[in-house]
Amino acid sequence: MPTLDNILAVILGGGVGRRLYPLTKQRSKPAVPIAGKYRLIDVPISNCINSGIHQIAVLTQFNSVSLHRHITQTYNFDNFHRGYVQILAAEQTPRSTDWYQGTADAVRKQLFEIRATGAAYVLILAGDHLYTMDYAALARAHWEHEAEITVAVQPVKASEASRFGLLKVDADQRISAFTEKPRDPDILAQFVSREDAEKPYLGSMGIYLFNTETLFEVLEGNDDQDFGGQIIPNALHNHRVYGFNFDGYWEDIGTIRSFYETNLMLAQPDSPFNFYDVERRIYTHPRFLPGSVISGAKLTNVLLTEGCRIASAEIRNSVVGLRSIISEGVYMERTVMMGADYYDPPDAPRRGGIPIGIGANCHIEGAILDKNVRIGEGVVIKPFPRGTEFEENNWVVQDGIVVVPKSAILYPGTHIGP
Repeated sequence: MPTLDNILAVILGGGVGRRLYPLTKQRSKPAVPIAGKYRLIDVPISNCINSGIHQIAVLTQFNSVSLHRHITQTYNFDNFHRGYVQILAAEQTPRSTDWYQGTADAVRKQLFEIRATGAAYVLILAGDHLYTMDYAALARAHWEHEAEITVAVQPVKASEASRFGLLKVDADQRISAFTEKPRDPDILAQFVSREDAEKPYLGSMGIYLFNTETLFEVLEGNDDQDFGGQIIPNALHNHRVYGFNFDGYWEDIGTIRSFYETNLMLAQPDSPFNFYDVERRIYTHPRFLPGSVISGAKLTNVLLTEGCRIASAEIRNSVVGLRSIISEGVYMERTVMMGADYYDPPDAPRRGGIPIGIGANCHIEGAILDKNVRIGEGVVIKPFPRGTEFEENNWVVQDGIVVVPKSAILYPGTHIGP
């Protein structure tokens, strides 16, 4: 029987990430902070470690400096451990002068490095999803079916079917048909797979386990760029492709709206995603920060992290990230505050004349405040109607949500809202 030591996990570092702009203005999608103290890349890497898969490669290309820094500072196995987390950056070579053109093309350009590991199986993962999965169970299903490719699948709502690759499975879980993000009602009708009116479809999660030889067969000799749209559908004709059912919490953090609502969900006492699971922890960069100090504030459903100083403010249904400074008289509701990478030095001049964090007597609702923002006294931020999108010098509106980009300054008295 094969073992988990035979598996190489390959995590896709994502492309330009336009739908997460401006959070991706200075960083790649997997480097975007989540839940106040983690980054999205921590999720698939932690799932690998918890599953017993310790050979991990991360494919990077766009705005990758902060992602590289986070990975190299966080995931270091000791000298007596065979595991590693390796970065495979896009590069120009004598064989190829192009950058990654899609998910399949990214893996294709690293086939030499994949072969060099000697791994018998390759697990392909995305770097921008929030979920907990035991990849060992997926691997066991792959081996029991004697599959060449296994695709993780989950039930999909009828209202969200056009966002997914949909598939049909036989009684033994072998995939017989696959279509990528269908909108035609006739095609959708053909892919109803479950007797569940709310979730009648099965959708691909973008998680694939390949026999390494099969991966080479499907990638070499063609220019197909995408796993979901091209590689998997084409492989059904000549390879044994099976589905692995997953019915737990899973969210694609692909848009500002999904990022915002997922973070706010994590601040609720009944959150469907559990960061408190001691057996399947989510790991991140260890920090040596003091405990947070709360001075007369009122907090309701707040995800609060380390190193914060909060004066007599009122905060509701929000995330307060590392090193957040919130002054007296602030009202904050349904806001994701990512915090800061540093504290202002005591005697140094403040950039723009404004201290880092939120100044006194601000009113902030329905916003995302990226790291290191400086918000002056008396600033008002309120959300716009859903669907509203435009950009100003120091702030952006995406789907009605006000996003203050990393290191931006809002001067005292600024009013943002409809």
